[in-house]
Amino acid sequence: MTDTRAPNTLASATLTPYAPHVREDGSVQRLAIDTIRTLAMDAVQKANSGHPGTPMALAPVAHTLWSRYLRYDPATPDWPNRDRFVLSCGHASMLLYALLHLAGVEEIDADGKKTGAPAVSLDDIKQFRQMDSKTAGHPEYRMTTGVETTTGPLGQGCGNSVGMAIAARWLGATFNRDGFDLFDHDVYVLCSDGDLMEGVASEAASIAGHLKLPNLCWIYDSNHITIEGETDLAFDEDVAKRFEAYGWQTVTVEDAEDVVAFAKALDVFKATQDKPTLIVVKSVIGIGFPTRAGTHKAHSDAPGEEEIRGAKKSYGWPEDAQFLVPEEAKAAFSEAVAGRGQPLREEWEATFARYREAHPDLAEAVEALRQGKLPDGWQEALPTFEPDAKGIASREASGKVINAIATKAPWLVGGAADLSPSTKTDVKDAPSLEAQTPGGRNMHFGIREHAMGSIANGMALSYLRPYTGTFMVFSDYMRPPIRLAAIMELPVIFVFTHDSIGVGEDGPTHQPIEHLAALRAIPGLDTIRPGDANEAAVAWKVALTHTHEPTALIFSRQAIPTLDRGQYASADGLEKGGYVLADSDGEPEIILIGTGSELPLVVAAHEKLKGEGVKSRVVSLPSWYLFEKQDRAYHDSVFPPHIRARLAVEQGGALGWDRYVGHDGATVTMSTFGASAPLAKLQEKFGFTLDNICKVARDVMENAR
Repeated sequence: MTDTRAPNTLASATLTPYAPHVREDGSVQRLAIDTIRTLAMDAVQKANSGHPGTPMALAPVAHTLWSRYLRYDPATPDWPNRDRFVLSCGHASMLLYALLHLAGVEEIDADGKKTGAPAVSLDDIKQFRQMDSKTAGHPEYRMTTGVETTTGPLGQGCGNSVGMAIAARWLGATFNRDGFDLFDHDVYVLCSDGDLMEGVASEAASIAGHLKLPNLCWIYDSNHITIEGETDLAFDEDVAKRFEAYGWQTVTVEDAEDVVAFAKALDVFKATQDKPTLIVVKSVIGIGFPTRAGTHKAHSDAPGEEEIRGAKKSYGWPEDAQFLVPEEAKAAFSEAVAGRGQPLREEWEATFARYREAHPDLAEAVEALRQGKLPDGWQEALPTFEPDAKGIASREASGKVINAIATKAPWLVGGAADLSPSTKTDVKDAPSLEAQTPGGRNMHFGIREHAMGSIANGMALSYLRPYTGTFMVFSDYMRPPIRLAAIMELPVIFVFTHDSIGVGEDGPTHQPIEHLAALRAIPGLDTIRPGDANEAAVAWKVALTHTHEPTALIFSRQAIPTLDRGQYASADGLEKGGYVLADSDGEPEIILIGTGSELPLVVAAHEKLKGEGVKSRVVSLPSWYLFEKQDRAYHDSVFPPHIRARLAVEQGGALGWDRYVGHDGATVTMSTFGASAPLAKLQEKFGFTLDNICKVARDVMENAR
């Protein structure tokens, strides 16, 4: 049977598609395939939790890819030019754990040193989904050697893979020289019906097609099953034709059991040099289960002993054996993977040794990349800004900082979601990153915020220092990849501008209110809202110094006065998250706290109150994340516990400010959405005026007595 929807269909000439049986032939390869399947079902059953059906269905596909195509050395799993394997359907994690176990991948620590343990042992598999196990419910980067990215939220791995493929091409364009092909690896993805329903995967596929990424191959497990039932409940489009419209090469394999047909599909990918490839593989979820195969009951949860016995019987497997790993299956698989990967890795290392002699500066840069470092002296490029009552928007200051740093940090690569003229995130006089210029600096993500975040994560997983840019209100579209960047401890920089009611006439749809609180709520994300141009420069310094934290940099649309740092404290205080910007002679009666565009307003209130005989202190608190990392002594030096009169001023929601103002303090913040009007009218309406700040400050002092 031929699938007329796809131009390339590779089907067996002798076996019926969707055959409800496995193709046992007694070979050691089939033994390894069945080992993957039985490990998956045994682990899920023991944990009484998990997803056995997809690992069972995709075992032949994964085995063929790893044993015959993937360039990967189990003894050196961080080899820079290894092919990347992404399990976007992270719920099928037992497939990856079984592969890592059978391949004999060796564990390395955070410094890339071998620990002497396997990446995934059989005991680890027996501890599937248990506390402190290396075999978490969904694959977790940094937790388990061999996991290239944390997946689980569907579509995110697809987005990451596009970033990885972009990065691979950028690295090749930047560092490869005649006779020295350091970077030419491919990126393979296993994705599901659910992945391709998610909008982020569609966005990512669209930009991948636009960039004509020939090193990217998505393998789509078309099993027509989701948790609720068959996919035609909600999903009946022609996926292959959709991807053809995106500019992808598409190939269909009619039966996941047909490893010959699948290998031919991979050959098509390897021969395609001008576009990414989608391989549609039709599979039977939970293949071998007596009653659950091909149904949504095979998707998740423990299948039960009877189903497992029936499946093992269909494979010719000992029905009562649990966690059985035949030595010949493991040996054959590991030898196949290492037998190809080890010589390639050794050849790469020899090439790099010659490269170091021929191009020492480039080799030094490659080493810095691998270590997550920026070139020496990059901080010297940071600009400083003179006092200016009129000032500039912090987005403008950020743009100046980006361009200054870009001269020293060539692998700082990023762009915006069609907003670089507004977010000021472009590098002047630098080429765009496009299909014909893969080594460009300026990325054009299009109006695809969700994919932009996921792609940036993939770039960070491949040595680059990516940044993104959009309006702060659209951080809502990016929350999943921002959260995953924090989980994976990736130093991605997310630039958000137009950060408050200062957006003005565009109105409440574009005026962020709750967004600061939402970003601050993400564990491990450093959210920084600088209060003037010099704080913006230090914020970038902090963000680029981070090695295990993503950063959200929050910038204004409107101009902010540049404070006189001769009169007030140095902006370097931002490195501690919060600092005393201005103080009183003697103990202050009230502490005024500000961030972002409201900081100069707080300073003005301080000066006015001082003129009226009030002793006040101004605290700039741009990063709660960094401030909370300081010790109690520093906290108390900034916020003496006995000074209860405190006032925070911020054009965002009040949520979270009680931590700093206490029961006796107050906030001038937003409790409603904004409005469409000129900025001055909005500030007056919502109380962000000098007179109102001083009035509220006096009320706070009175109430705190």
